[in-house]
Amino acid sequence: MVGVGAVVLDGERVLLIRRGKEPMKGQWSLPGGALEVGETLAQGAQRETREETGLEVEPLAMVEVLDRISRDDAGRVQYHYVLVDFLCQVTGGKLKPGSDASEVRWARRNELEGVAEFTVAVIEKGFRLRETLAGK
Repeated sequence: MVGVGAVVLDGERVLLIRRGKEPMKGQWSLPGGALEVGETLAQGAQRETREETGLEVEPLAMVEVLDRISRDDAGRVQYHYVLVDFLCQVTGGKLKPGSDASEVRWARRNELEGVAEFTVAVIEKGFRLRETLAGK
């Protein structure tokens, strides 16, 4: 399945959601989910962010493309997503958890305990990309 994610930055903070459903139920992650048929990648990132956080965002650039494969105890594949994560900026809305998110929050770069290692790597890449786009 194709999935999209949003690295939404505000200064030195990143937007995180606590997943309310599998995969990764109960874990802090980036807003995102499965792409819908007929939807572009950017549209999917916008929709998922709006549904999960109440915020409207504008995708600025692609941050990363990666596989997310999760297996059960017997080694059988439960989920296989090809994830496309976008650097995004907020354009409107009001922060509130919705749909697949049980909680939503802004976290500083030093407040990412409990976030999966691969997600932290994508977040850091998003911060570096933002600096590059800003010409720093």
